[in-house]
Amino acid sequence: MSSTPIVIVPGWRNSGPGHWQSLWADQLPHARRVEQDDWVTPRRDAWVAELARTVTQAADDGGPVVVVAHSLGCIATAHLPPEVMRHIVGALLVAPADPERRGVLADFAPVPYQPLPFRSMVVASSNDPYCPVRLAGAYARAWGSEFVRLNNAGHINVASGHGPWPLGLGLLQSLLAPLPAPPRTETSHA
Repeated sequence: MSSTPIVIVPGWRNSGPGHWQSLWADQLPHARRVEQDDWVTPRRDAWVAELARTVTQAADDGGPVVVVAHSLGCIATAHLPPEVMRHIVGALLVAPADPERRGVLADFAPVPYQPLPFRSMVVASSNDPYCPVRLAGAYARAWGSEFVRLNNAGHINVASGHGPWPLGLGLLQSLLAPLPAPPRTETSHA
């Protein structure tokens, strides 16, 4: 895989040892994981500040960053200030949360509905108990993200049978792949 720094952003209550994010953090050579002081009662200012610090440090150490976020981590990513977003070249945003549906996550509402200034992909499930797929699609449209809809994949976590999640690694690889050059057009001088 690429030498691009990868910042892994877990969601509410963190990602446990069998979660694809934890497995990827151990497996990908240029990955670092965001660690929050409070995984149970998240505060937007604290979470966004820690994410911003981790992204900035990764960019200082290795150049432009790709974010791999899950659940509430997706929403924290959307809340990053522009001076931090400029360090990001891509984001895989998996199973975004709906902070308006869970009181403990309410500090993250309202969710920003502005285009993200980097290439991004939202991956959502038709039966995610934490965010309706239609809302995840609305996030993708607002953020200018590619949208990947999975059928009956739950919250795309260990509980829904997603340990190593090879499809996700493939999506990450496609995000890291260089974009093809735009087609050349001939210009005529009349």
